[in-house]
Amino acid sequence: MSVRSGTGRVAFSATRQTNHEPTDMSNRTMIIYFDQILVNVGGHFDQESSVFLAPRRGVYSFNFHVVKAYNRQTIQVSLMLNGWPMISAFAGDQDVTREAATNAGLVIMERGDKAYLKLERGNLMGGWKYSTFSGFLVFPQKKKSAQKCWPEN
Repeated sequence: MSVRSGTGRVAFSATRQTNHEPTDMSNRTMIIYFDQILVNVGGHFDQESSVFLAPRRGVYSFNFHVVKAYNRQTIQVSLMLNGWPMISAFAGDQDVTREAATNAGLVIMERGDKAYLKLERGNLMGGWKYSTFSGFLVFPQKKKSAQKCWPEN
């Protein structure tokens, strides 16, 4: 995966087409993998690792919807930037069979920063074909700003 974007256009959208059995995703903190790419302008979303690599410094928009099905437990999903949780979402209604943990936000990324989704808590069983992870570059920034909200590496 390259960290160069010749056109300046950066966007991706990926979905989970296959289901997981409880033994695959049970009560473990782990990266959530997406197995079908719908859009990958610039090629900066790596399908194998399900990690987005920022090609340039700028403001990026991310949104996600992660579905839990037939599971009476709460799940927590976080958008991670370089290992730090930026935004999170919960799904925990005990009276429904399907529910989505969903959230969206803008973040400042440096060239080479990594963004991915992480299951922080709970189980994910089935229903994955409705889960999505998307992002795009809103606008590039040339000067370094002090607006980041996580420690420097």
